[in-house]
Amino acid sequence: MEAAPSPAPATAPIIAFDKVVAGYTPSLTILNATTLDARAGEITLLIGPNGAGKSTVLKTLFGILTPTSGEVRFEGACVNGVPPRELLARGIAFVPQGRNLFGSLSVRHNLELGGFTLPRRELPSRIDEVLARFPRIRERLDNQASTMSGGEQKQLEVGRALLLRPRVLLIDEPSIGLSPKLVQDVMTLLRALADAGTTVLMVEQNVRTALKYADRALVLEMGRLALDRPAATLLDDPDLNRLFLGGHARPAA
Repeated sequence: MEAAPSPAPATAPIIAFDKVVAGYTPSLTILNATTLDARAGEITLLIGPNGAGKSTVLKTLFGILTPTSGEVRFEGACVNGVPPRELLARGIAFVPQGRNLFGSLSVRHNLELGGFTLPRRELPSRIDEVLARFPRIRERLDNQASTMSGGEQKQLEVGRALLLRPRVLLIDEPSIGLSPKLVQDVMTLLRALADAGTTVLMVEQNVRTALKYADRALVLEMGRLALDRPAATLLDDPDLNRLFLGGHARPAA
């Protein structure tokens, strides 16, 4: 009698938070012994009420905030206190909430600034890669960034992050200020990046749309992981609105 085949191993976490405590001042702690992970090549969606710690997770991972206790790991190595520039070099890129462009500079110059850590000889080919993915940016290359529409500016922000060919992309509220069509375009792009091997860790208020593209959803409440579910099953959960707004989410499995 043949032995039953072994189950396929789960995708290894590329990012892990182990009982992380972090905040903005000693008296304002947002993450309260937060433990969670994100797996390589997946879109992991962070959801929860305002103040739950979603954006703080991204800022702590990117070195903007330093944990007061616990450990943040990238590929198994502790990155507590590692500055953003070094994290960029290791393959982590961050697209924060809101507009983060130099409005008085051209689109081309904004892209070039995104590649400041690259060897100068590599920058033109990297910019060509981005422009091939975002033809609208190519059309506006010599325009001031401030003259672009909200959707175009978001494409430029994402494209600038992709210059470094990141292995992990952190993105906070990508749909803010975008039309429904542009939201779909951004989500489709993030899905394509994940399918090509990039790990995406995303905060997004447009939860139902984001769940359609994500692999996993992590619900945070008061700086702790309250629920970890496949995105597709959470999308059908009748309690989704309650989980998003807060209030007695079931414990994480």
